This record gives sequence, C-alpha cells and structure tokens, in this order.
Amino acid sequence: MGMMTGDKSDMVMIIGGSAGSMPVLIGILQALPKNFRMPVVIVLHRMKNVESELNRLLAKETTINKIIEPDDKQPILNQVYLAPQNYHLLAEKDRTFSLDYSEPVNFSRPSIDVSFSSFSKAYLNKTIGILLSGANKDGAEGMKEIDDRDGLAIVQDPLTAQYPAMPNAAIRLVTGCQVLAPNEIIDLVRLLQ
Repeated sequence: MGMMTGDKSDMVMIIGGSAGSMPVLIGILQALPKNFRMPVVIVLHRMKNVESELNRLLAKETTINKIIEPDDKQPILNQVYLAPQNYHLLAEKDRTFSLDYSEPVNFSRPSIDVSFSSFSKAYLNKTIGILLSGANKDGAEGMKEIDDRDGLAIVQDPLTAQYPAMPNAAIRLVTGCQVLAPNEIIDLVRLLQ
C-alpha cells in the first residue's frame, strides 16, 4: 500500500466495466477531486457502429468538464479518458495512447484484458486497476497482470454487482486482489487522489 503516499503523477487508474457497472462508475467519477493527480482511463464494453454520447453522458453526471476519447499517439495526461468504440486502448512505454483494431478479445473491442495488460506493462507497480460488474470474464487475465507487477488490483464485491460473472472470474484468478463494495471503492479512490 506504499502507493498511497508520494508523487501520483507517474501513476494511472484504469477502470473496467460492462453490464451493470454504470452506477458504480459514476460514483467513482463523482468522488474525483477537481484537481485529481493521475490519469483515469475507463474501458467499457460498448456497442460498435452505434452513435454514442457516452463520454458526454458521463461528464454530465459528474463535475468533470470533459471526458476524452483519446487518439492514437496522444499523450496520457491527468485527465479522464474513455476507450473509443471498436478499438482496443493501449498504453505505450512513452506514456502515449495507442489504438488497436485487432480481433475482439472475450468478444469485446475494446477489451478490458487488453487494456489492463498494456497499462500494467507501461506503468508497472504504479497501476491501479478497478474491475466492476459485467457478464463475462473480460478483465480477469489483465487484472492478474496488474497484480503480478505489484500494482493495486481492486474488484467489485460480486455480492454488490448486478452481473457478478466478471468480478467472480477475477477473484478466482487473482489471489492478491482487494474485493470491495462500491462505497469502499469510492472511499479508496478519494484516498488515492
């Protein structure tokens, strides 16, 4: 837990979710202080080829002025980002985004596993991964990589999840994960910022 003190500028918080994750995600975003000190990256399973206003909807529900869908090679700054529809969102070692159009993983593009894995390689033990409600196992493998690299692996308590399959898959795979109820996740986010 040494990650809670010191400089936050070289850390990243990445949040993965699918079915049933929206209420908890909005709670997390509402808990962010105005001058939060690390990038926050959101990877949600989204319908492809459907016009989406999800970034504006999330921004409207919170005090965050703007939620950005990043472009390829865009620097990762202290802002809130949302993985674009129909692309895997990756982090490069030079702390820029990379968009990838390869095959869906766990039937998903963007895939939470792909993003968790990529960000944990770029940020190592400075990665905070949060996995919320969802109906498949996407995110479990990537969460294991975050944990293996001594990052902070947080999983929504399946008893509080509308769709517990995703948290359950991560808990089975990741021995070092913290299993927290939504209010505990929100409290921890406040503490980490």
